[in-house]
Amino acid sequence: MFVSPQSMKFEAALHLQSGASIRDYNLAYETYGTLNADRSNAVLICHALNASHHVAGVYAGQDKSEGWWDNMIGPGKPVDTDRFFVIGVNNLGSCFGSTGPMDTNPDTGRVYGADFPVVTVEDWVNAQARLLDALGITQLAAVMGGSLGGMQALSWTLQYPRRVRHAVVVASAPNLTAENIAFNEVARRAIVTDPDFHGGHFYEHGVLPKRGLRIARMVGHITYLSDDVMNEKFGRELREAVTGSVTGYRYSTQDVEFQIESYLRYQGDKFSEYFDANTYLLITRALDYFDPARNHGGNLSAALAAASCQFLLVSFTTDWRFSPKRSREIVKALVDNRRDVSYAEIDAPHGHDAFLLDDARYMAVIRSYFDRVAGGEAAS
Repeated sequence: MFVSPQSMKFEAALHLQSGASIRDYNLAYETYGTLNADRSNAVLICHALNASHHVAGVYAGQDKSEGWWDNMIGPGKPVDTDRFFVIGVNNLGSCFGSTGPMDTNPDTGRVYGADFPVVTVEDWVNAQARLLDALGITQLAAVMGGSLGGMQALSWTLQYPRRVRHAVVVASAPNLTAENIAFNEVARRAIVTDPDFHGGHFYEHGVLPKRGLRIARMVGHITYLSDDVMNEKFGRELREAVTGSVTGYRYSTQDVEFQIESYLRYQGDKFSEYFDANTYLLITRALDYFDPARNHGGNLSAALAAASCQFLLVSFTTDWRFSPKRSREIVKALVDNRRDVSYAEIDAPHGHDAFLLDDARYMAVIRSYFDRVAGGEAAS
């Protein structure tokens, strides 16, 4: 399935939760499949931290350009583009095509840098709603996302309850735990203390805070994998044994000794070449701020009373960053409100990254649920 990225400009100001606003911004997006005559088969996919609008398919003439959820979305796949019109949108503040810190502020004529306004999950949902308005889609057959994308899907059901018939929330949570916020803060401090960060205005200095980004990615990557997966893939294997050493060690505090060290450094190096430091700060802060129960005295059941659609929630047993317990909190709050909710807890060894991988049980659950969504479209 060959696809092409698209972009839409919005001149009117988007008012943000922080009290700031942003105008003359672009949203990058892609679509897959065909919108039916009554515009009732649209599915919105919300992306996680380091993903983008390129959800599925490949770009013509480019090797290894598969969308980040290409195993999930496409002709004959669990989210079948022969039946659904699927939309992927790149969030504001990103570095993959939508307006972000690397772009020019129309009010100053200078690159935004650290002056790009803080954005929240709710702001992203409002921006996505504007895009759907422009596409002539008044109601979604479903909204779906994993991790941070799942938070956006959940927020859609609260901000625009009449515009969503189904919500699929995968490996997500109703808010971050203190431990998760702590991991995000360590990653942010690695970036802002990099000498090349320059208070977020490093573009003007012709440098990139790659050292900080590398560490941020390494910290994050550790939390995405389970201990079992790390041990299975790497164990205590050395990068290369030292000839003549009984243990094989170099006995160095700075050389790369273990395979896991080499892997993390590789991931960090790769990430620092393509991801923007200010974008990382913005997106992790949006994760921290998301908490729909906050305005309801911490009562999640009261917060989710606004939702009226049908739900599927999926979690994975070894995901310790967004544990099944957090998904079950959402399920309970929905049941408290007598909402139609299905829940699958998949026994998978892959940790948080499981939501991106080809687990047969997981794929079967999603396929079955979207068969139900499609059946509802046919019946309506």
